Amino acid sequence: MTTQSYWMESAPGRPHATLVQDLEVDVVVVGAGITGLSAAWELQRAGRTVAVVEAGQVAGGVTGNTTAKLTAQHTRIYAHLEKSAGAEAARLYAASQQAAIEHLVGTAHELGIDAEVERMPAFTYAEAADGAEELCAEAEAAARAGLPASFVTETPLPFPVAGAVRVDGQAQFHPRRYLLGLVDALVAGGALVFEHSRVTELSESDPCRVTTADGVTVTARDVVVATHYPVFDRALLFSRMEPSRELVVAAAVPADRAPEGMFVTTEDNTRSVRTAPYGEGRRLLIVTGEAFKPGAGRVGDRFARLASWMADRFGAEQVSHRWAAQDDHTTDRLPFVGLLHPGARHAYVATGFGGWGMSNGVMAGRLLAELITGGDSPWAGLYDPRRLHPVREAGAALRMQATVARHFVADRFGAGPAGDAEALRPGESAVLKIGGERCAVHRDDAGRLHAVSAVCTHMGCVVGFNDAERAWECPCHGSRFGVDGEVLQGPATEPLAPVEGLATGPEAGPPYGSAGAGGSQPSAPSHRSGPKTS
Repeated sequence: MTTQSYWMESAPGRPHATLVQDLEVDVVVVGAGITGLSAAWELQRAGRTVAVVEAGQVAGGVTGNTTAKLTAQHTRIYAHLEKSAGAEAARLYAASQQAAIEHLVGTAHELGIDAEVERMPAFTYAEAADGAEELCAEAEAAARAGLPASFVTETPLPFPVAGAVRVDGQAQFHPRRYLLGLVDALVAGGALVFEHSRVTELSESDPCRVTTADGVTVTARDVVVATHYPVFDRALLFSRMEPSRELVVAAAVPADRAPEGMFVTTEDNTRSVRTAPYGEGRRLLIVTGEAFKPGAGRVGDRFARLASWMADRFGAEQVSHRWAAQDDHTTDRLPFVGLLHPGARHAYVATGFGGWGMSNGVMAGRLLAELITGGDSPWAGLYDPRRLHPVREAGAALRMQATVARHFVADRFGAGPAGDAEALRPGESAVLKIGGERCAVHRDDAGRLHAVSAVCTHMGCVVGFNDAERAWECPCHGSRFGVDGEVLQGPATEPLAPVEGLATGPEAGPPYGSAGAGGSQPSAPSHRSGPKTS
C-alpha cells in the first residue's frame, strides 16, 4: 500500500524551476492547483502574460489528492440554495457548475489531453428511509435549477438504497493528467511556471507585487490568490470558513464489479465512491469519507473504518492506496471568487469550494479571467467574496468562531500537560508544556526526537497530531506542518519554530517532513514573522 495518491503516482510529471530572479508580467497567479492553472490558461488565451508561482509541486496539493468527480450535483445544495438564497441563485449555481464541466471536457479535447474523461451519472443516495424524502425534494430543486435530475430508488451500487438523486451528463477524470497537459500548453504559449517558491508577501500598490520567502519579487498589474485557503486574507474570510479533512482508500476490483457512476452520501460521516481505469479488466475503486477537523487525532482509526466499509460493501479488501485531502466550507455554502476585499482593485481570490473543487476550480478560473479582462459573468455576484448576508450566515458563522475561540483560548492558555519529552516512545507524539511554552514533540521510528512550537504561525491556535500522515495540523484554519515544523499546507506561510535543546537520539534517516499522504514538498522555510501585506 502506498500513502501517495493514485493521481500523483500514476502521473508524476516533470519538475519546474524555482523562482530565483525578479520578473514582471501582466498577471501573477499564486497557486498551481486546478483553480490557479485554469485561471492562468484563460488569461493567457485572452492575451495576458502570466506567471504561476507554486509553494510546492504543480497540481500536487489539494488538487493532487482529490477524488476528481466533475459534477454539478453537490449533495443537497439546491434545496438549500432555493430556501436560503432564492431560486435564481440555485439556477445560477447549477448553470455555472455544468458550464465548468463542459468547459473542462472541451479543453481536454481541444488540447489533445488524455485525461481519462468518462461521462457518468452522479448520485446522492440515502440508505435510511427517513433520508429519501429529503432527497426527493433535492431532486425536484435540482431539476428546477436546470439540471437533468430525477429521484430514483435503484442505483448501480451493490447494496440497496432508500432513494437517490440522479443527475445525468456528469463526468470524472484524471486531474493530474489534465492539469499537466494544461501546464504544457501554458508553457508552450509563453507562460512562466515555478515550483517550490512560497509567496509570503503581497503589495497591492500600482502595480502589485508578490514576494517569495527567498526575497524574489514578481510585479504584475493583477494578482490571483489561488492557494486553496487564502494566504492573504484582508477580507477576514477566515471568520466565514472552516476546514475539513477527508480520507481516501482505493483498491483494484474486476471491471464487471465496478459500479457505473459517481456516488455520495452524507450518512456514515460521508461516503463517496467512484472508479477509475486501472489496467486490463480492472478498475480502481476509490472511496472517500470519515470527515474530521484537522488536528482531531486518531486518523489511523478513521482509515481503518473507511477500509472496513469498502471491504464490507464492495468485497475490496486489499487496499492499494490511501491518502487524504482538505476542503474549506463557507458559512453560506457558496465559494468566494472575485476581488480579495472591498478595497481591492487588482487582487483576486478563489476559495471555499466545500469539497467540490473540480467543477468549482474550473468555474473560478473562468470567472477570475473574465473579471480581470473586463468580461461580464452572470454569476459574478453569486460568488463575490464581498457579499454579506448576516441573517442567513449568522448561525454557521457563530458556530465556526466559537470553535476557533475554544481552541485558541482553551488549548493555548488553559492548563496543559507538563510532560517529559524523553518518555515518548518511537512513533509517539504529544503537545507538552515545557518551560511554560506549548511544544509539539514527536519521536520518529528511528528514535530521534523532533520538537517545535505547538503554536500555529497563522493565527496562534495550538496544533494537534495526525498519526497516520505524521503531520501537525491546526484545528482552526487547517494549516499543516511536518514534524520539524516546515509548512506542508497553508494558510500559514511560516514554519513552526524549533525548540532548542530537545532534539535527541539517532541522527540516521530524514525527518518526516513531507510524509503526509500526498503532501507536496515545502520550499525552504522563511524566518519572517508572517505573511506581509500592504
